Amino acid sequence: MRRSSNDRRIVASAVAGIVGPTAFVGAWVTGGLRTPGYSFVGAAISRLAAVHATTRPLMTGGFVTFGVALPIFGQALRREFGPRVAVAATISGLATLGVAAFPLDHSDAVDRAHAAVAFVAYVATSAMPALAQRSLRASGMNVAANGSASIAAASALSLVASTLGPAHGLFQRTGLTVVDVWMVVVALTVLRGKSTEQ
Repeated sequence: MRRSSNDRRIVASAVAGIVGPTAFVGAWVTGGLRTPGYSFVGAAISRLAAVHATTRPLMTGGFVTFGVALPIFGQALRREFGPRVAVAATISGLATLGVAAFPLDHSDAVDRAHAAVAFVAYVATSAMPALAQRSLRASGMNVAANGSASIAAASALSLVASTLGPAHGLFQRTGLTVVDVWMVVVALTVLRGKSTEQ
């Protein structure tokens, strides 16, 4: 059975939901390992894309790939969970592009802009599983809903903690990565569903 153009769009959208988070996490893991003295616990991810960082091209590429992929993934999220989750994904992606556009250590004004778009990205990222759990619960999928709610809470609490103490790098990575994993799981679920429709 041949796929319709809409099916192909959903498949491409789901693939973006794997590519974006994987590129982002891959960039900060690789960049951190390549940077002598870099601390995954104490240093923010954006330090890898700071103006004079040797890993700036790599990390900026990770930010941009994630930022472009998330609005595309929004099509699959809209199909699965409704428009609010898709809007949150789009905002997260666009804010991440802003993070790339305003690298640290350029100037005080650029650093403030960086912090502002990073905050927007944090809120939108945590909102995705939080909004999805409402749709899941309405569909009677309570286990999945509870899992999404727990991921949203873990993300939000970790990202708040990342602004408060010396282990901000660890908390930042935790808060973002739990949602990255959630996105990949959702994308794989969409792809598996499409494969069974053939």
